[in-house]
Amino acid sequence: MTTEGRTVVPACEGRAVRVAAGQRVSVVDLEGGQVGDVFAFVPAPEGAGAAPEHLSAAHTRGATNRLFPEVGQQFVTDRRRPVLTLVADTSPGWHDMLIPACDPARYAALGAGAHASCADNLKRALAETGLSVPFTPQPVNVFMRIPVQDDGRLRWLPSASRPGDAITFQAVTDCVVVVSACPQDLVEINGGAPTSLAIDLRS
Repeated sequence: MTTEGRTVVPACEGRAVRVAAGQRVSVVDLEGGQVGDVFAFVPAPEGAGAAPEHLSAAHTRGATNRLFPEVGQQFVTDRRRPVLTLVADTSPGWHDMLIPACDPARYAALGAGAHASCADNLKRALAETGLSVPFTPQPVNVFMRIPVQDDGRLRWLPSASRPGDAITFQAVTDCVVVVSACPQDLVEINGGAPTSLAIDLRS
């Protein structure tokens, strides 16, 4: 498991990294226009047998009073404890915490057959760390452009991130961060052609 350096997340796949408290973890859009589903987990103490505590978009919105935190604000878990702090963002700033991770049911509803999904990517990436969760938490959808209109409707727009754009978090506590390079190619969030992301981990 990477302790420092770059982990490439190939298009339509997911990867997990262990992040120590105080380390910084960046999600980098390598080619531009690519959405990443970001999850974070705080494993239960060894032998506890409990599901990992997880980053919660809903609890974070309640803590920050925003649809997405500002630089300097924290993401919190389902137990309302801080797990990540947003420390930098070189992208245009469009990120989403409303839309759930894509899953096989989503693609079936769109008329697709077997299709990669962020929910499945999460399970596979977590399994490589020895962790599992009984459900798919709400992700932090970095670089995803879902504006809320005055009438309350949501618009699904192509990502506006550029090659090399990055969003950076600092771990408040030891955690496992999972990033899925979203495979969605049936709506325009990735411009119809998913590409790779990278996870940069540094002290």
